[in-house]
Formats: sequence, C-alpha cells, structure tokens
Amino acid sequence: MIIALEEHVSTPRHNALWDSSGEAGRNGEAYMKDVEAKLIRPDIRLADMAKFGVDHMILSLTSPGAQAIADTGLAVEFAHETNDFLVENYTKPYPDKFTAFATVAMQDPKKAADELDRAVTKLGMKGAMINGFSNIGDKVAYLDEPQNMVFWDKVNELNVPVYLHPREPMFGAGRRIYDGFPSLIGSAWGFAVETATHALRLMMSGLFDRYPNLTIILGHLGEGVTFLLPRAQHRLYMQRNGTGLGANKQPLTEYFRRNFYLTTSGHWHTPALDNAIAEVGIERVMFSIDYPYEYMEYAFGWWNTVNHLYPHQKDMMSYGNAKRLFRM
Repeated sequence: MIIALEEHVSTPRHNALWDSSGEAGRNGEAYMKDVEAKLIRPDIRLADMAKFGVDHMILSLTSPGAQAIADTGLAVEFAHETNDFLVENYTKPYPDKFTAFATVAMQDPKKAADELDRAVTKLGMKGAMINGFSNIGDKVAYLDEPQNMVFWDKVNELNVPVYLHPREPMFGAGRRIYDGFPSLIGSAWGFAVETATHALRLMMSGLFDRYPNLTIILGHLGEGVTFLLPRAQHRLYMQRNGTGLGANKQPLTEYFRRNFYLTTSGHWHTPALDNAIAEVGIERVMFSIDYPYEYMEYAFGWWNTVNHLYPHQKDMMSYGNAKRLFRM
C-alpha cells in the first residue's frame, strides 16, 4: 500500500492568479505544459496512480497558493473557494483515492484559523499546507510571528499537522546571490534554503514550548535540515552570550525529533534517506512523490531499490506512519 502526501493540484482561479513564467523558464515549456495538465486533470492523476500502485493521495494546492496574494480579503476568499473546489472535484467524487490539506490565508490569521476549523471539521481535510511566508501588501510575514498565535491555537486544538512547503525566496537583495544562475531559485536550491530557514525560525521562536504537541511536516527529506541542524545548534550554543538567540527552551534538535515529520518527496537519494531516519527516527519519515513536478517513474525507480530496510520498515514509510499521523 502507498499513501503519498506532497501531491499537488491547481484550480482555475489559481491558474488565473499564478504567474508560472519563472517555473517555465527554469524547467522548459514542455515540462510545464505536462505539469499544468496533470495539476488540473484528475483522470491523468488516477491513471498514473493505478499504473504505479499509489493507493491514496493527500492533495494540496500547488505553491505559491494563497500565500502569494497580497490583498488580504482576496486571499481569504481564495482559500475558502479552493477548499470547496478540492472537495467537489476530488475528495467527494473519489473518497477512496483522495483527501486533502486545507489552503489557509495567513494574511489574516484569525480567518485562517476559522477556515482551518471549517476545513477539518466540516470538509474532512487532514491539516493545512502553507507555502512559506505570506505577502501582505508590500510586506511579508513568517509563521513564527506573534500575530499568528491565534492560528496556532486552532492547530493545537484540532491536533492536525501543518505541512510547511517551499516557495521562491523574496525579490530584492535576498535574490542577488542567484543573479546569473536563475535555475537555482526554485526547487533545485532556493526552495530548500528558504524553507529550512523558516523551520529554524519556528524552532527558535518558542512555538514548540508553547504548543509541545504541534506537528510540522517538511518535504524533500527535510529541506537540508537533517544535515545542517546539528552544526546550527552547536554554533548557537557557542553564541549563547550574543544576541538574537530566540526564545526556545530546548535544543533545536529536540524539537526536530519531537515535532517534525519528513517526506521523501522529490529527493531520490538513499544516503539522504538514511540520514533523515537517523535524525528523526523511521516512524517520522513518509514516502511521497511531489507529483506532478516529479515523475512517478523516478520516485518508484528509486524506492524499489531501497532494499537495505526490513519490509515492515518500508511499510511504515509507505503507509503506516501516514495512517497513524492522519488517523486514517
């Protein structure tokens, strides 16, 4: 059995708002044409699932989603509409094949909390996927900031996970390092750097001391955090008499092992898998694909070569851990 959970869709409204020229430029027009068809056509997705033996997908709106809508009112409306669209077009017609993560507009944290409550309790969604920072007018906001505590209160109350998904780093001086190498801005590099830093902000903010049972999911075998976090923790200790250390009461690695799950999405490298297992435990690693940005033949071409694990361990990652986490 296979349950995959970083698997993306789009909607007509999202397509109208989303400028995919950056993705097309990096990946090529033919690639993006294929991706965009699969993002909106359940029939192609279902055929691929049947071909490769994927039993169930937990779907999510593709990045950047509601997070990129600078108009707060529009973002809130868009999130509500998106969740209804996923139910009407995926989870209701194909209940055995699809569930979904909610889209929430963090531009208004109280309304994001209300929408998450509706999505989970009324629509049967499995938590939320949030695509990094949120645009608010000409500013941006990260998930650790104080105004978002009303949202985290609701997440904690509902006891559902939040999938922290990448988006392109901000425009401006922060992108200077990519000048001349725009291929690095997205999934090849920039996504991981942006998301890993966001994850460290959550750890250092004291969020997991306030809510010790929160669960955050990171894709791509942890966005590099598995390898880099021990050094970050060591250097922060060495800087303990300095400034800007955050509010965390526990070592960052403690939060990583206690509050994070990882998925394999789009990272087909066995030593990286072994590193992830060593850092968070095999019970917190889940198989995923990153469909349709990643091809199922690549995912299963790799997964079928992972033979050094016991069958029951692969079963845990294939479906067991997801069934436990999402109470499926």
